[in-house]
Amino acid sequence: MRKLSLLLIFFIGFINAQKLTADEISLINKGDIRTALPIYQTTDEHQHNTLLGLSSEIDPLDKNTAVLVSRMKESLRSTDGGVGIAAPQVGINRKVIWVQRFDKPGEPLEYFINPLITWESEIQNLGPEGDLSIPDFRDQFYRSLVIQLEYVDLKGQKYSEIVEGFTAVIFQHEIDHLSGILIINKKERGSNDHYQKVDAFKKVML
Repeated sequence: MRKLSLLLIFFIGFINAQKLTADEISLINKGDIRTALPIYQTTDEHQHNTLLGLSSEIDPLDKNTAVLVSRMKESLRSTDGGVGIAAPQVGINRKVIWVQRFDKPGEPLEYFINPLITWESEIQNLGPEGDLSIPDFRDQFYRSLVIQLEYVDLKGQKYSEIVEGFTAVIFQHEIDHLSGILIINKKERGSNDHYQKVDAFKKVML
């Protein structure tokens, strides 16, 4: 029964990971594939509509996925202090993100394919957020302090981990992008005793 369930999960994931379209492949490989892809902006109507679109899963074993992952990293590195980026921000409505891991030694940049938040804490932080796709915008937002995350790598290997603090905030921000959610459209939660305000940059014992 367990084997059947695992096969069913794999089959569903395979269906969801639709093949890249010709337009997506063209955009991913446009120009020098070793360089950054341009970052889409809300100030451009077409780009804004792309940012509002829903992203679908991507095949981690497709050679074009590796190119997208690599070029997205260059896009993030080309920014002034960016800490995360999602594929819609480079014009591809697929589930790929990069996040700077402030919770690890050396604070490395890491990619995540088909990421999914499977659990989030009721305790939330209130902290500042900006966005590479929204010029001159910064505001305060509530985010869960701790999340549980599932994702795969370019070999199709599945992982699950628990992330907390500021890094968890980045994950939630970037995964919002995959649902077409921009922080400029998010309504800040009002004061609510159900939530505990904490500093996103500090470790809090639960």
